[in-house]
Amino acid sequence: MIEDHAKELEVDPRHYSLWGGSAGARMAAELENKEVLYQLTGRTDIPQADAVIMQYTGYTQFSSADAPTYVNVGDSDWIAGWRTMKHRLVSLEKLGIPTEFHVYPGLNHGFGLGEGTVAEGWINDAIKFWKANM
Repeated sequence: MIEDHAKELEVDPRHYSLWGGSAGARMAAELENKEVLYQLTGRTDIPQADAVIMQYTGYTQFSSADAPTYVNVGDSDWIAGWRTMKHRLVSLEKLGIPTEFHVYPGLNHGFGLGEGTVAEGWINDAIKFWKANM
């Protein structure tokens, strides 16, 4: 939709990122993988995302076709342990894929924008990461 209506929507479909938290992060991680993107859409004219921004999920899959990945999670998350995501990012780094990881003390699952918490301002870090990988 966005690719086909970019002019009408006044957006640049060539420099996008995918964002999600929890299950939404898993969906974003699937679509940021260029092989999965082409398989699901059947189109090779859609560029891969410049970055994927993931919050609090236990997604473990990775490949050399993944996009640069930014992750944040709380260390008190009882649904998605931070070590799982850290392990995934270490694996991506070994493949030469840029990553950034933040774990916030005392935060549980679903801290969103982090307003009023130790994670406040994380969105600015994520945007910087995205821009650095355009």
